Amino acid sequence: MRSIWNGNISFGLVSIPIKMYPATEDHSVSFRQIHAKDGGRIRYRKVCELEDKQINAEDISKAYEDADGTLIPITDEDLARLPLPTTRALEIQAFVSAADIDPLQMGDAYYLGASGPAAAKPYALLREALKRSEKVAIAKYAHRGRERLGMLRVVGDAIAMHRLLWPDEVRTPVGVAPKEKVTVREAELDLADTLMNTLGEVDLNELHDEYHEALEALVAAKMAGATPTAEPGEAPAGAQVVDLMAALRDSVRSAREARGEEAGEEAEAGEAGEEAEATVHPLRARKKAAAPAKKAPAGKRTAGAAKKSAAKGTEKAGAKAGAAKTTAKKAAAKKAPAKKQATGKRAGGRTAS
Repeated sequence: MRSIWNGNISFGLVSIPIKMYPATEDHSVSFRQIHAKDGGRIRYRKVCELEDKQINAEDISKAYEDADGTLIPITDEDLARLPLPTTRALEIQAFVSAADIDPLQMGDAYYLGASGPAAAKPYALLREALKRSEKVAIAKYAHRGRERLGMLRVVGDAIAMHRLLWPDEVRTPVGVAPKEKVTVREAELDLADTLMNTLGEVDLNELHDEYHEALEALVAAKMAGATPTAEPGEAPAGAQVVDLMAALRDSVRSAREARGEEAGEEAEAGEAGEEAEATVHPLRARKKAAAPAKKAPAGKRTAGAAKKSAAKGTEKAGAKAGAAKTTAKKAAAKKAPAKKQATGKRAGGRTAS
């Protein structure tokens, strides 16, 4: 690999000469822009506005544009003389847990290789220290015209660095979350957990870029003069979900069928739980305050109303008779001689009621 930056890792008073290498590569198919009418190539040329002619790369320098449009030339020598230790060094600031790093901050990845035999021992020292501490190193460095943050970690026998965005470069998710207030039920969460467990884990090495493969097949067919026969993929289903529980259950079944499994107890339990939650129980009607009776014309009362009145009268009479009997019993009990009460206690251990 070709290094893109040379410098040192500053680890306290220890200096480790290193070279920086790109850790990733882009496999995407690149397209060229052409004139749709005649197929002519569209090219972009760097032209000097003053001379109106194309300029070669070696004749191009940098400049800072002021607010009023004034261009202030900045040379590589000016940048090299900046009073910053990070211009040629990765200054380790601290060692933290990898869990403390927000993944939103992580950018491009690089490998840091030892530069020369003398760097082997301190390089191995830092690598083993990172391994044993199970932490990552946070460093500052200058690259491509600005100071940056980096996270150093161990990958195999090498030290890798992930470029980090500054905290103020990460936007807050204002207005991203739904504004509508929704309630997620336990039965829905249970089915979602079942679906997650059914889909299971995956080895990232088994995943591949199907779009890239289809695009290469298309280019190969075009080069051979053949007519592409591939049909477009199915459009994704609409985002509107009428029955979330039904969609989750169908997803679990589809995932199990794709893995050659049968429907599990979790999905059936989810269905039972949903059915139980969906059962409607009639509520008793609340008693309303009696409205003032309306005077009905004589002779127009219905038979049903007459029966109700008679029944109410019977209930009232029965209630009065029961109350009278109870009063009589209590009076008789009071008049009973004390001798009978004592006899009752000796015989059965109970008092007369």
